[in-house]
Amino acid sequence: MQAEAVFFWIFSAVLVASALAVISARNPVHSVLFLILAFVSAAGLFLLMGAEFLGMILVVVYVGAVAVLFLFVVLLLDVDFAELKQGFVRYLPIGALIALFVAGELGYVAFGWNVSPEPAAAASPVGGLSNTAALGRVLYTHYFYFFQAAGMILLTAMVGAIVLTLRHKPGVKRQNVAAQVARTPASSVELRKVASRAGL
Repeated sequence: MQAEAVFFWIFSAVLVASALAVISARNPVHSVLFLILAFVSAAGLFLLMGAEFLGMILVVVYVGAVAVLFLFVVLLLDVDFAELKQGFVRYLPIGALIALFVAGELGYVAFGWNVSPEPAAAASPVGGLSNTAALGRVLYTHYFYFFQAAGMILLTAMVGAIVLTLRHKPGVKRQNVAAQVARTPASSVELRKVASRAGL
């Protein structure tokens, strides 16, 4: 139990430090790398709580897909960060007010918690099922429709992002499926009579 407490404090300290580094780093590439470190630390905390499925999903999905996608976007897109920072002063009062509320909530949580005399036990589903099996059974039985609705919402967001960012450049050949389907032999094949012993 002492080792679990040590690893808890290590993962927690790394998670908080990397989360602060995400918003304080000047280089966006460094911010994404600190975000990956925060995800890995959070996955370690999930493993300590006995939620191994959530920890692995956090590593596979967020670190392996989302964070890498962020990194590719930052590296490949020519983002003018100087232009993005022009409205910083205009939105500073609203941002400061929101930061004040968040700081008050964090202070309330930090100074209002109590230490339990008994250590927290790892998550252990009832009935002999593993954590992954129990989560899958609940997700695909009681919350099946909500799970499918969440998938449809994500699909709609993905299609909307593609439609909003699609730009047609002049001079670039594009596939026209309707024109290809409507082609006839007369418009597709040209017959030429070549004289004997003569080339084209």
